[in-house]
Amino acid sequence: MHPETQLQADAVWSPVSRRLFLAQSAAALALCHGCSNVGGSQPAPFVVDTHTHFYDPTRAQGVPWPPTDDPILSRPVYPPEFKRLAEPHGVAGTVIVEASPWLEDNQWILDLAAKEPAIFGFVGQIKPGRAEFAAELKRFSVNPLLRGLRVGAWDRPATESPELLRDLKLLAERDLSLDVLIGTERLADTARLAAAVPSLRIIIDHCANVRVNGAAPPAAWLDGLTICARQPNIFMKVSGLVEGTGRTDGSAPSSAALYRPTLDAIWERFGEERVLFGSNWPVSARFAPYATVIEIVKEYFDLKGPAATRKYFRENAARVYKFVRR
Repeated sequence: MHPETQLQADAVWSPVSRRLFLAQSAAALALCHGCSNVGGSQPAPFVVDTHTHFYDPTRAQGVPWPPTDDPILSRPVYPPEFKRLAEPHGVAGTVIVEASPWLEDNQWILDLAAKEPAIFGFVGQIKPGRAEFAAELKRFSVNPLLRGLRVGAWDRPATESPELLRDLKLLAERDLSLDVLIGTERLADTARLAAAVPSLRIIIDHCANVRVNGAAPPAAWLDGLTICARQPNIFMKVSGLVEGTGRTDGSAPSSAALYRPTLDAIWERFGEERVLFGSNWPVSARFAPYATVIEIVKEYFDLKGPAATRKYFRENAARVYKFVRR
């Protein structure tokens, strides 16, 4: 961590540690009383959902996303609704991933998180490769709830842009992570970036947006995953599975069978140490209820044993996003 950031974090970390302790305690009590049970199986572990979005289109300035004509998503989305859906499944907290490119919306989420103990961390959106990046990162990283940034697919390979590499190295120096929202065509670029900045923890969101239909995944996606898995600082966020079905009427299947070829390919390459749970809620609600999203992966990881389940649902998230100081 950058020395300045470490000093600032030390000064304010106690409330963050306290919020995690309280959330863990609440989850443990819930589990002890049997109110957190996914699919009637053994009680779910303490779960961290590493991919949610919160926003409010009714703000005076509105929001850049989602579109105003979206009947499912264009509405205020706040933590109480998420908690009602997620807590019965053992979810004690979340890492928010910012969907807005507006710089000040990073502050809007941080202000929201300051009042909500169930928000463990925040992946912001500050565009790297610009002269203003360093100052903007310094401003927001004072808050220890900022755990990383997310970027979309870049116009050219990241390793071909000195300005982008400069800023991503600065991100790594501050011990923050990088979520990447990419497709198959950018997997090889991501692997090259990981090799160029080996201290940067990189998380591929939504299984690189692969199509999920029960058949063997595309060869190009498999090859890209293999290349990425060779870099130890790349992690796979196993999210976007129901979205991959394309069933926008909310009918994505809840059985793991349809998703198994995709999940097997990820497991074989990344193993139990480099996979994380994320729901992508509320976007996922267009394809399936929250209960379905978590039941799919609960069914799959149950077969991998309790250690792998704990890592997937909780421990890897803490290690990658570092929302708990160790």
